[in-house]
Formats: sequence, structure tokens, C-alpha cells
Amino acid sequence: KSIPVFHDVAYKAKDRADLVAGIDEFLDQVTVLPPGEWDPSIRIEPPKNVPSQEKRKMPGALDESSSHSKPEKHSGPELERTGRLFGGLVLDVKRKAPWFWSDFRDGLSLQCLASFLFLYCACMSPVITFGGLLGEATHGHISAMESLLGASMTGVVYSLFAGQPLTILGSTGPVLVFEKILYKFCKDYTLSYLSLRTCIGLWTAFFCVVLVATDASSLVCYITRFTEEAFASLICIIFIYEALEKLSHLRETFPVHMHSKLDLLTIYYCKCEPPAHPSNETLRIWRSNGVNVSGITWGNLTVTECRSLHGEFHGPACGHNGPYAPNVLFWCCILFFSTFVLSSLLKKFKTSRYFPTRVRATVSDFAVFLTIVIMVLIDLGIGIPSPKLHVPHVFKPTRDDRGWLINPIGPNPWWTVLAALIPALLCTILIFMDQQITAVIVNRKEHRLKKGCGYHLDLFMVAVMLGVCSVMGLPWFVAATVLSITHVNSLKVESDCSAPGEQPKFLGIREQRVTGLMIFVLMGCSVFFTSVLKFIPMPVLYGVFLYMGVSSLRGIQFFDRLKLFWMPAKHQPDFIYLRHVPLRKVHLFTLIQLLCLVLLWAIKASRAAIIFPMMVLALVFVRKVMDLCFSKRELSFLDDLMPESKKKKLDDAKNKAKEEEVTPRAGNILVVVSGSPINISDEMSKTTVWKALTMNTETL
Repeated sequence: KSIPVFHDVAYKAKDRADLVAGIDEFLDQVTVLPPGEWDPSIRIEPPKNVPSQEKRKMPGALDESSSHSKPEKHSGPELERTGRLFGGLVLDVKRKAPWFWSDFRDGLSLQCLASFLFLYCACMSPVITFGGLLGEATHGHISAMESLLGASMTGVVYSLFAGQPLTILGSTGPVLVFEKILYKFCKDYTLSYLSLRTCIGLWTAFFCVVLVATDASSLVCYITRFTEEAFASLICIIFIYEALEKLSHLRETFPVHMHSKLDLLTIYYCKCEPPAHPSNETLRIWRSNGVNVSGITWGNLTVTECRSLHGEFHGPACGHNGPYAPNVLFWCCILFFSTFVLSSLLKKFKTSRYFPTRVRATVSDFAVFLTIVIMVLIDLGIGIPSPKLHVPHVFKPTRDDRGWLINPIGPNPWWTVLAALIPALLCTILIFMDQQITAVIVNRKEHRLKKGCGYHLDLFMVAVMLGVCSVMGLPWFVAATVLSITHVNSLKVESDCSAPGEQPKFLGIREQRVTGLMIFVLMGCSVFFTSVLKFIPMPVLYGVFLYMGVSSLRGIQFFDRLKLFWMPAKHQPDFIYLRHVPLRKVHLFTLIQLLCLVLLWAIKASRAAIIFPMMVLALVFVRKVMDLCFSKRELSFLDDLMPESKKKKLDDAKNKAKEEEVTPRAGNILVVVSGSPINISDEMSKTTVWKALTMNTETL
């Protein structure tokens, strides 16, 4: 009976004095029998009277400031305020300088080669797609060529000098929304778009440098797992959604003849004809190109020629936008899902029973690259005209009326330089939040990074390149969450398994600068590789996007907690937070996070997407309000940055230590607590007993 009482006393103790008093009472109730003087077969008679235990039950609740009551935050010298101008930046440089040359030596690995080949293909498509969307939104002022050059320049400089070279830079949705709004504004008020954009970019770069100078990156310590996972989950879901959406959009380009009759295939046709009622735009194009409508044999025109002349398609084999394309859409679906499945299977090949360990590890490292090569060869062999990757083949600005250097004022009035301050403030928040949240995710303790990080140096390099890209009229690039997570996952280092059935242990990440550098160097040289890149089908790249989005979801605690809603208690995994937090509180925490995720999605999908970074910032305040709904102890398990596996091992180690203490050993003194034996070694004094018992207060 004494052990449960001491259990209550230990949990209700408010300070060390209460705990020591409880141990004192505990030792007063025990009977110590020296070894060798007691025959275990003889039953010990119970005491004639049992002292009351009520006096040992000390009222009071567990102090919230006790062990493991505060959520672990991002900590370390890189997030400490120095109180000096650019103090954090100087410390980042000093911290990373000793590792600079080793960052290149550590990159000489087959795993790094596999990583950069995979990510080069993964980065190319979004950069070109983003450039194409920018070209449509800005009427060609900034397009695919500018996007390729900007990504290559920014990525190379960032990979060489940033504090965390594992971060991959890319384009973001809010930036595209901002560019559309800015172009429309300039068009409505007859202002030079590129000049005003240059002013905004320079002001944004200046504000980012001010944030670096004032050690503003130290505010990252307030970004907990709650905010990280909501942001990362949203970006992963967007990757998955956009991959599926792009696949579905292929139906517009390659329509399918639904409910067709096989017996009528010989009489199906689709031919080009002049428009019955040409629009004013069509008439203008005909006049400008000197088109003689009556002199054209419309029935002999190709699909491309018919569309360029604004002709119309007529016939039973015609869709809304042109003739039906047999097999193409279904073949694209096969390529898409085959790429995803094959990438996943080859990635897991490392744990297969076939082939030597070296072969399995190599196949696993090159999983995505091998998948792309295999699918390209299959596509060439089948011969169905699937849409291919289009890369600009001439190194020059998209429009002939612009160069590579933009005048910040140009034809605009002088006051536009000052007016650019207002949108620059919004852009600064956008850049800061995107960059730092992604950096926090990459720098998680569970990745076991040994070379440190540099939040101030990262932001400084982004600011410098943002200014350069603004002057050159190139798109702005910032840390890309999914690409960065995929980069880190592709560089994981695991132990070699020697014993049969032994699981490989995670040792850390191969920290180096070579992969990021090679990705963007190769991207800049892509203009000269168009003869090879033109064979890569777009559905294969969409399948790679789906793979990256799904694989990046693994390890996000939020999705593990979502599964618990439909899982009976007996089938729930042994998560550390389920040991210490009531299930209803776990569900409440998950529901709040899910609600925030839905709101973020709604904002990003609406016209208000430009304020998306502000909403991400609001998550920090939502997390602060949650202190009113949850105790600090509960939040320490639900919103902790300590790796799940590490915390579970610590908890298991405590339980194992408790079991070892209870197991009798020869040569020990047997302590009998109201009939329950506990072992204490001969040499243990009363003070030592106190220390031994207080070591595992939570497990008693």
C-alpha cells in the first residue's frame, strides 16, 4: 500500500522539499532485512497495526513548472539576440566558415549524385511552369527564360554561401498572385511594370537586410511544431492537388471521344473551316498578317495552323477545342500513376531480400531518376504523342523591347519610388515567413544536423539575390518547402545492417553544398540540353510531384493524429503523447490544427492569396491562445520539437530502469514495504536511496 501512496505524493509534490519529505516518510515505513539472515520460504507476518497513510497524502496539484512541463522551443546560439548590428549574421558566418570546405568534400558521394539528378528533374518543371504562368500574367515581360536564369543564379549563389545549403529555393503561389495584381495596376494607370517592380524588389531587399541587421530571425523560436506542421501539410497537399489537377487539365488539350461506336470509326472526321462569324480580334490578326481567307484551303490545314488562323473545327470527331486525340489522355494517366508507384517501390528496394546490400542501396538512392529514365524509354517505345517538357532554346529576353537591366524609375513618375514602400512591406513579410518556416523544418532536431544552421545568413543571401533579380527583371525565389524536405530525405544516412533482421538506424543527413550547387548549375545550362529534355513526358514529372508530396507527408505528426479518429484504442500505435495526454485532448489539438489548415487552404485558393503569409503568421498567435485550453505538460508532448523516436526511447529507458530496480539480486538488502519487496544495494545510504527513488519520479 505504501508504493501507491508514494506515487501520489511524488506526483503532487510542489518542490524538492515535498519530494524529500515523501521519501522520508516512505523509508520510515519499510523494514530492512540484511541478506543471508532471512529465509525467503518463511512468510513474514504482517504487522499488528498498520499506521495510517492519510498523513502521507499531501494535497496539492503538480506544479506546472516541474520537469517536462514546458514545450521545447527552437534553441541554440544561432537564435540568440546579440544586441549588436548584424551580430547574428557575423556569428552565422563564423559558425559556418570552418565547415565550408568539408561541405564540398562530403558531397563526393554516389548518394549526392542520385539526389541532384532526381531534384534537377523535379525542379525544372515547376520553374518552367511558373515562368509560363508569369508570361501569361505579364504579357511576356517575365517568362520561362527569365525564370530559368533567375532560378539558376539565385540557387547557385545560395548554395555556395547560405547558412543552410540543404534548403532548395523555388517559386511560390503568393508571389505569382502579387505579380498579377501589380501588372494589372500598372496597366490600369499606364505605369511601367518592370520599373515599378524593380523599386518594390529593391525596397523588399532593403527591409530584409534590416531584419538581418536587427537579429529578427531570433523570432523563429516562437514557431513551434504546431505552425510548422500546418504550413508543411498545406504545401504538401497543394503539391498533390496540383499534380492531379494538371493531369486532369490534359483532358482539355487531348479530348476523348466518349460513347463512340466502333462500327462508325471509318466515317468519323474532324476538319478545319473558316469561322462563320469572325471576331474583331480575328479580323485584326488576318489584316496584320495579310491573310486572304478565300485563298486558303482550310480543309488541308493542320491543327496548329487552324488554331493560329482562328479557324473552327467541325465534324463528329471534334471536341470543344479541336479533334479528339486517341489514347493520349489514358496513356498520360498510365505514365502518371506508374511513375508514382515505381518511384515508391524502388525507394523501398533497400529493405528487399534480393541482391547485395550495395546494389539495393544504390537502386534506392537512384529510385526517382531510374523511374524517369524507365518511363521515358517506355514512352518512346510505345510512340503515343504525350506532351513533353518544353525548355527555351535561345538565351535572350522573352520580349525584344526589354533588356537584362531595368531602370528603377524609367518612364514612371519619381513618386512611384516612395509609393513602392507599401507593397514592399507586404512582400517582406511574404519572403520572411516562407523562408524561415521552411528553414525551421529543415533544421529540425530530428534530422540530427551536425554543422549547425544560419537563419540570419540565409535571409541575407535571399535578400541580396532578390535585389539582383529585381534589377535584372527576373522572378523572385525563396525557400521551397516540399523541395527542401525532399532534398533532406534524399540525403538521409543510415547504418549498415550486419545481423539478419536488424533494422538500419538513422544516423543523420549528409550535409554538403554540392547537390544544391549542381542542381542550379545544370538548370542554367538547360538551354543547351533541349535536345535531351524534350523527350521527358510531362505526366512523368507530374507523377514525381505526386511522389514528393506524399513522401513529404511521412513523419508529420499531424497526420498520425488524424488517423486516431478512426482507430480503436487497442489498435493505436504506441506514440509518446498517447502515454501522457488524454485522448480527448489529443483530438481537440488535432481539430484546432485541422481547422487552421482548412482556413489556410481557403485563403490560398481565393483572391486574397496575397495575404497568405499574414495568415501563417497568425498561426503563432493561435498557438499562444492554446495555452488557455491545454496545460503546459500536455503541450510539451503534443507540440514538442524533440524527435518522436528519441522521446519514446527515453520513456522506455525509464520503464526498463524501474523494472531492473524491482528485480531481486544476490547481495542486496531487501526492503519490505507493507509486504512488497524492493531491492536496495548494501552500500546505499539513506541519502543515496532518496536519489535513487527520485530519479524516476514519474515512473514510480
